[in-house]
Amino acid sequence: MISVIFDLDGTLVDSEPNYYESGRLTLERHSVPDFTWEQHSRFIGIGTLETLEILKERYALPAPVDQLLAEQNAAYLELARTRTEAFPEMRRFVERLHARGVAMAVASGSSREAIDAVLVGTGLDALLTMVVSAEEVAHGKPAPDVFLEAARRLGVEPADCVVIEDAAPGAAAARAAGMACVAVPYVVDMAADPAFAASSLLFAGGQAEFDADAALAWLTAHAADRDAA
Repeated sequence: MISVIFDLDGTLVDSEPNYYESGRLTLERHSVPDFTWEQHSRFIGIGTLETLEILKERYALPAPVDQLLAEQNAAYLELARTRTEAFPEMRRFVERLHARGVAMAVASGSSREAIDAVLVGTGLDALLTMVVSAEEVAHGKPAPDVFLEAARRLGVEPADCVVIEDAAPGAAAARAAGMACVAVPYVVDMAADPAFAASSLLFAGGQAEFDADAALAWLTAHAADRDAA
């Protein structure tokens, strides 16, 4: 039986604008103005803590990274509770998997508090009850830790999991975990990244191309192949 592990931000929900705005506000508070969306997009798929560690060094910020993280999380949560939308076709995919009794989990680089806020705010918490945050493992993506922990909690082998991801670091993490990956790039221009090219199924056009029926058909065939092996 195949289990499905979802990334959250940019995969299930369009939360990147909220992450950008919360990060921009945090940097602005620490005398770094004009942080652009283009600059932010280079960190899509990397956890907030890892991102802030890089930005702290890049801009020589005197504030401790824990303080920066607390400030950004507070700003993000205010936005997440009211401004986050689930991608409609991805919600449909989750609903169809749930109806079939497929075991599912969310494995995200976000904090547990942020994950819970988004899932509750979008109503996905009723369908996705198993959650792993990168805060709970030693290393964030592209390390495989968060996916391996999700598999452990689901009680399944990594090879019996399929990851749904929007970012190259997450696709690389899935491969490192020994899991198949369905890639739906949030930044469509990144679809040619080698990490996406190695995916089992790639929707190169991103969410605009993602189709729940096609993904379900591929997943059914993949599960049959695994059962026959």
